[in-house]
Amino acid sequence: MATAGLTHGGFYRHFESKDQLVAEACAAAMRSLDETAETWARRGAGKKALAVILTSYLSTDHRDNVADGCPFAGLGSELARSDDKTRAAATTGFLKVVDVLAKKYRQTNPKGAKTRALMAAATMVGAVTMSRIVTDPKLSAAILQSTKRHLVRI
Repeated sequence: MATAGLTHGGFYRHFESKDQLVAEACAAAMRSLDETAETWARRGAGKKALAVILTSYLSTDHRDNVADGCPFAGLGSELARSDDKTRAAATTGFLKVVDVLAKKYRQTNPKGAKTRALMAAATMVGAVTMSRIVTDPKLSAAILQSTKRHLVRI
């Protein structure tokens, strides 16, 4: 707002509350994540698509790009403490990612595919989060690689 020569008060007039602003920002971040997941999924077919998604998400580039990376890995603990609207936006985004992943588990029935996708999505977020937390670069890379190898096999 300062760059535009305006005060932050003008910004907040567009929202009923700070919580609404946060919820809308979260929804926008989730849309971006969903678009990214769909883009990764289109790069391959069948099992290859899953490998492309895993390789892209569980990469050192993604780990190091916090600003443009996954909002779950970057803001998970904050999202958990957010209001219901923000958490609902995050839930919607998470379920869309799970749906993208579930479509890649074609060798199993839809319920089994969804179960695998839920586990994969949660594991991916945890792996990126932990790879960002640890101070040892080799350990960080090992977390990403080990997770990818495991998830490609399921």
